[in-house]
Amino acid sequence: MFVIIGLGNPGKKYQNTRHNAGFMAIDAIADKYGISIKEKKHKALCGSGVIEGHKVLLVKPQTYMNLSGESVGDILNFYKLNPEEDMLVIYDDVSLAPGNIRIRKKGSAGGHNGIKSLIAHTGTQGFMRIKIGVGEKPAGWELADYVLGHFSEEDNKRLAEIMPDVIQAAVLMMQGNADKAMNDYNAKKQE
Repeated sequence: MFVIIGLGNPGKKYQNTRHNAGFMAIDAIADKYGISIKEKKHKALCGSGVIEGHKVLLVKPQTYMNLSGESVGDILNFYKLNPEEDMLVIYDDVSLAPGNIRIRKKGSAGGHNGIKSLIAHTGTQGFMRIKIGVGEKPAGWELADYVLGHFSEEDNKRLAEIMPDVIQAAVLMMQGNADKAMNDYNAKKQE
């Protein structure tokens, strides 16, 4: 089994905020492959299904961003999965402009508290990830206020336009083709 985790914060208050780009990606994957994400287990909303012949668990941790690792660690232990081979994490990145994605096979937290929590609970930085650009915070803004804010209409449109790329990159990574995903999508830039 392969687990795809989207990071975000639970509840209506945080719906469609920049920090919930990972949740939005999981919803897009679920819609495309007809997977229902309604099962509550492991401190998360989960949905099981099959994508391109692979058994998959889609996960939206409900612990709030900074504690995402609690849910993910629980899932990895329960299913006896290796985070370096069986897991992909999708989340927001303020260092990327909206309309851009960046794919990595491993890396540091880069200041992202959700990723810090995952590293702490999995014991590794060696898990695959797709970062979704949400843009840099404006001067004078607090980072928390910015990432918990809503996308502009224009940025929302850009996000919708890149979701097919996010989905395709996730499928490639699940199939063991992370290098192809990086080659195909890291160079893509949308003005």
